[in-house]
Parts: sequence; structure tokens; C-alpha cells
Amino acid sequence: MTNNGKTVEQVLFENTPEIERLAALCEKSNAIDKELYTEYDVKRGLRDVNGKGVLAGLTNISDVCAKKIVNGEEVPCEGNLYYRGYNIKDLVRGFLEAGHFGFEEVAYLLLFGELPNAKQLAEFHEMLVERRTLPPTFVRDVIMKAPSRDMMNSLSRSILNLYSYDDKADDTSIPNVLRQCLNLISQFPMLMVYGYHAYNYRMGDDLYIYAPEPDKSVAENILMMLREDRQYTDLEAKLLDMALVLHMDHGGGNNSTFTTHVVTSSGTDTYSTVAAAMASLKGPKHGGANIKVTQMFADMKKEVKDWDNDDEVRAYLEGLLNKERFDKKGLIYGMGHAIYSVSDPRADIFKSFVEKLAVEKGCQKEYNLYAKVEKMAPEIIAQKRKMYKGVNANVDFYSGLVYSMLGIPEQLYTPIFATARIVGWSAHRLEELKNVDKIIRPAYKPLAPHREYLKMEDRS
Repeated sequence: MTNNGKTVEQVLFENTPEIERLAALCEKSNAIDKELYTEYDVKRGLRDVNGKGVLAGLTNISDVCAKKIVNGEEVPCEGNLYYRGYNIKDLVRGFLEAGHFGFEEVAYLLLFGELPNAKQLAEFHEMLVERRTLPPTFVRDVIMKAPSRDMMNSLSRSILNLYSYDDKADDTSIPNVLRQCLNLISQFPMLMVYGYHAYNYRMGDDLYIYAPEPDKSVAENILMMLREDRQYTDLEAKLLDMALVLHMDHGGGNNSTFTTHVVTSSGTDTYSTVAAAMASLKGPKHGGANIKVTQMFADMKKEVKDWDNDDEVRAYLEGLLNKERFDKKGLIYGMGHAIYSVSDPRADIFKSFVEKLAVEKGCQKEYNLYAKVEKMAPEIIAQKRKMYKGVNANVDFYSGLVYSMLGIPEQLYTPIFATARIVGWSAHRLEELKNVDKIIRPAYKPLAPHREYLKMEDRS
């Protein structure tokens, strides 16, 4: 008990009337008139009024294309994503036709700039397999102790703890950072799955910890380690592998990758940099968006009695926009993207395989509902909102459905995103270290007037 008779938990975790009063003071003192952003030509969110990002850097790693030049003007077009100059559609088609998993091939491309030949890919595979290990007692001493209910926080804590086991943790030379990045790329699936099992064990479930198998792909090992019976189908593994490839990178301006550039520019270590990127990705406006999609559909399936009835589905979607349904935020989650306005290539690739998985899992009715919403939502949004660009399904729209059909728990949706994006973060960290020796420091315009100091007795 504390001096005022409250428990420590009450003091630490309860909002008191005094906290509420001070919070109101915070809100008042921090409020800025939105018109001032226009008056001073400040790009809110580092984007202009049309949503185009402020040019803040150069990159060779990936390119997000959603516009083309027609008669000297930029117009929206079908979206395309390029990794090191290769169209993601061609990359996916290539490894599917070759009959192998794509994660390691595309990771090699993002890190080293060229597609590997058979010998290089085999050597890279062996390099990653050797690194699929954790320090002795790490699972017991770090992951099993005080497991978090939030897997992104659990992952971040594990990453920061790995710093303590690295004798060259602060060495930011390219060879050393590459070593650290390859370690993390290999370790992420274990940190994610073990963290999930540790928390469930604390909640009373059985504990099973399986070591990754050297002959299996990243996707296969994730499914094997996650499931008590270790079983999965080829289609399940191939679709999860594709999800990892599609989420590996998305330009240098997305929030978590820009965070990687910003933090790297300060000269800090790899573990702190990746933990910062994880904090960014955790946000529901970034990596947590696919969870919102599945939660929205769960609510929709309860509220809409006949999923085949267009009028019922339309009424629900209109209710979402009118802030009457689900979380009452006025959003149809999974629709729209900061860059793509005609189509998201990742969603297009996903959709072509999602239906196959839905048939295998007996989820055709659920898939048909998703397809119906994808078709109807842009029209309804256009009627209800003033838009400067079109709206289409983004990759989060279908990824949540894929993960749910794979039996992946919702708590791991964003960590799986991170397991893919660690490859892109690594590539961007190496690029920042190689090319820019200047800390990123944008300007903010101060608005508060300068004031004379008041003695205590003169303050109201």
C-alpha cells in the first residue's frame, strides 16, 4: 500500500481526477489551429494536400508506382510495386513457375541488389539456416519471463535483449550490420512464435516449443512451429510465403521504413533501430490495419443476416461511413491507400490465390462476402465522401482473411508483417549507412509567443 491507502497497481494504472484535469490542460496547451498548417504551407504527415509524400531521400531498393504521365500531366494508373527494379508480379510469377518458395530469393534481391543464381541461393539458404538459433537459455530467461499479451511488444523486447548477447552490438560498419540483420531475419519467426506460446502457457495452455527445421522454408517453419501437430498443406505454406514476399518492402517513405532511416541516421545500433521500426509498425494506421479489417468483418457477419443480400451489405457499409457501425470511426477498413488509387498490386496478387485457399478451407461464403464488399465499397465511399483520388482494396483487405483461414491467431498478424518487413528495414538501414552521413532533422515552425518569466507569487 502507498501512503494514501491505494495499492501500487491503483497508483500506476488508474486515471485519477487529477490526471484527467492535467490531461485536459495538455489538450488545451497542445491544440494548434488546423488553418495554420495551410497558412504556413506545412505538409501535415509530410504529405501535400493531394496525399503525395514530401521528397526526403533517394533509394534503389523499391519503387511504388501509381501514376503515369499523359499529355504532360500525372494521372492515376494501375498500381505496380518494384523490388530493385523488378516488378513484384514478375517476381511472384517467377518463383511460382519454378516451384520453389520465394522468401529467400526475394530477400537476397532486396539486400544485395541482384537476383541470385542457384548456387548463390543455396549458399544464402544455408547462411540463414545456420542463424536460426537463439542464445543459450534465451527462451527461458527472456521470452518465458513476464510474457506480454501483445506480441509486437514481446518481439521488440526480445530484439532489444539480443543486444546484450552481441559483443559487437554498437559496431555500425556494413559487414557487422549485415551480420546482425541476417541474424534477425533468421530469428524473427522463432521470437514471434515462441513469444505467442509463452503467453498462452502463462494463461494456462500447454507449452510446445519446436525448433525450426533446416530443410523447411520460412513459411513452412512458421506454420510447423505454430501448430501442435506440426502439419500444414502445400497451399497454406505457399500462400504464407507469398504474403511474406508481398510485405517485405514498400518504398522508403512508409512509416516504419522512414523510422528506420531516421533512427539509423542518428548512429545508433541495429537492435535499437529495429525496435523503433517495430514500434511504428505496431500502430493500427500501419501494420495493425489488417486486424481492423478482420474485426470489422466479424462485426459485419454478426449484423448482416443474409451475406448474399446486396441491400443488407450496402446498408452496413453506409452505416460504417456514417459512424453508426463497428468502431464508429467512419472508415471501411482495408479500402484505400496513401499512394494507390486504382489498384494495389499486392492485393491483386493475393486475391488470385485467396479463392483457392477458401475452397480448400470451405470458406467460399466468407470469401464471397469479402469480394462483394471490395466491389461495393468504392462506389459507396465515392457517394459519401469528397475524394481527391479513387479508392481500392489494399493488401490489408485480404491478408487478414488469409491469416484467419490459415488458423494464425490475430495476435500474430502484425508480427508476421514484421517478419517480412525486417528484410526491407535491413536493406534500408544498410543503404542509409552507406550513403548518408547526416542526421535527419526536419524543421517545425514554433507558434508559442516568447514570454517573460513570472515569479511564483505573480502566477495566477
